[in-house]
Amino acid sequence: MTKLLIWIGITVGGWIGWWLGAKLGFEFFGEFMISSLGSIAGVFIGWKIAQEYF
Repeated sequence: MTKLLIWIGITVGGWIGWWLGAKLGFEFFGEFMISSLGSIAGVFIGWKIAQEYF
């Protein structure tokens, strides 16, 4: 269950980061960097949810 939640966190966090980068007016590289930060945050959030509830 932990791996699944981390995978979901990476996907959702990366998507949100990419969307946020586009809304802020960044080009491809900026969107990629913000998406990477979102993915890292998604790993942490997914892992934390798995530890708390499963």
